[in-house]
Amino acid sequence: MPVHNDEIAAAFDEIADLLSLSGENQFRIRAYRRAAQTVRALPGELATRIASGFDPDQLPGIGADLAAKIREFVATGRCRALEELRRSIPRGLRELLALPDVGPQRARALYESLGIHGLADLREALARHRIRRVPHFGARLEERLRKSLETLGERSHRVLWSVADGYAQALRRWLAAIPGVAQVEVAGSYRRGRETVGDLDLVVAAPPGVDVDRALRGYDEVASVLASGRTRSSVVLRSGLQVDVRVVPPASYGAALYYSTGSKAHNIHLRTLAVAKGLKVNEYGVYRGRTRIAGETEESVLAAVGLPYIEPELREDRGEFDAAAAGRLPTLVTRAQLRGDLHSHTRATDGMASLEEMVAAARQAGLRYLAITDHSKFLGAVHGLDATGLSRQIDEIDSLNERIRGIRVLKGVEVDVLEDGSLALPDAVLAKLDLVVGAVHSQFDLPRKRQTERLLRALDHPYLSVLAHPTARLIDQRPPIDCDWGRVFRRAAERPCWMELNAQPARLDLDDVLAREAAASGVLLSIASDAHRVEDFALLEGGVRQARRAWLSASAIANTRPLGELRRLLRGTFLK
Repeated sequence: MPVHNDEIAAAFDEIADLLSLSGENQFRIRAYRRAAQTVRALPGELATRIASGFDPDQLPGIGADLAAKIREFVATGRCRALEELRRSIPRGLRELLALPDVGPQRARALYESLGIHGLADLREALARHRIRRVPHFGARLEERLRKSLETLGERSHRVLWSVADGYAQALRRWLAAIPGVAQVEVAGSYRRGRETVGDLDLVVAAPPGVDVDRALRGYDEVASVLASGRTRSSVVLRSGLQVDVRVVPPASYGAALYYSTGSKAHNIHLRTLAVAKGLKVNEYGVYRGRTRIAGETEESVLAAVGLPYIEPELREDRGEFDAAAAGRLPTLVTRAQLRGDLHSHTRATDGMASLEEMVAAARQAGLRYLAITDHSKFLGAVHGLDATGLSRQIDEIDSLNERIRGIRVLKGVEVDVLEDGSLALPDAVLAKLDLVVGAVHSQFDLPRKRQTERLLRALDHPYLSVLAHPTARLIDQRPPIDCDWGRVFRRAAERPCWMELNAQPARLDLDDVLAREAAASGVLLSIASDAHRVEDFALLEGGVRQARRAWLSASAIANTRPLGELRRLLRGTFLK
């Protein structure tokens, strides 16, 4: 069976969790965490590269021991080290890790302080208000744990788009290789670019006699078959993802693809428009009476009801039909239009590559400028830069810019926005930089009024250029901070300060709704990779996908500008 990057990464993350539960040293735990990050961020499947002779110990942070585990997993689908750790850690203790507010350290603290072995013990301790007595827990965390337990069974079974992508494209290639298949596309929420995907919908164009169902059932990753038939099949992959495949004749492919891509509300709206014109739209085509007048392409389906093409990312019934009818659909931004990246890290703080390696990778990715924005000293999770360390990095960037060609390195920093809205570095240091990226890394649960005032005060800082991952959310792990975003966006537009659309798959922050609201308020956005390793520049595609869902064109994105224009805009963000 093929092994996907996310499966390898998940195994390494679980090993790190279990090592942490057992009290292993932090160096070993971090090695597994970084290995998971490296594998998860790789473009293309690592298993395919290994089959072609690639040795995984060539990856950054992957030594001989980790490389051997990767090869074992790829060859067998198993990791003996992980299986041994699972046997050594009580199952109930591992159950605690399913709660978003309980990581390995907190699970250990609960076990050592209160003898909590699993969810049942936790429920009892919460009922008796014992959790708040554990050092560093308190009443607020106790309440969050109570809510997490209540919603544990209700949690969505959706996966990140980036995770679904590996499974979707591997299956698409498998189906496309079936003799007689003319076209295959992944549809549904995946094609609309939603940040998470519940299941995979594939549309196949093939003439009668091509047994797609039999080929699907022969796919190595199929764990169970839910439905089987000549035109419709449904299976569950061993990853737990459900796959629904629709087979139609080539003459109906466009109609089936359109029908399978749009949200339910979008499709209902389209059918309503068609009925008003005396037409019927379904997955086989557009009909006037019994005569099919369109359906081979998506463009033909929309043209039949008098509309121009609507991009897949817009098919959510959020005004796209009115915009299409009025000729006001935006020309959506593309990855090719990004000229630079304004948020990246090196091993000077929590990155995994040197300054030179990150710059070379950015140039290889087609970027013309890159901002190095390592963390400020305040952030407890990483070894941040103080004023002296940042000054040293400024000199290194100046020296590098004198030597390299084809790309310009901008001097920046990711500085913490403190609880009172101040920045964690002095103005005298920030004034030396090309841009200052501010970010919330603490106090996520401040009340709405205090959190809003915190960001408004940060926006008043004369050197702040970009507010990074503004809501501070981690998808399905940490909720967004509670804030009056309308006020924040209006202040940012007046200031001006840009809002980041962070392309890390677990962030995609701002989300599509807030990104659209920010742009409508007159705020420029920056699509940023937040790269911590050389492979991360590939993540910019995800940021562009999110921007397209937000109806954004290139003019709304700061880093589509040429360097000279970008520099002039950046100078305008510094209110000296």
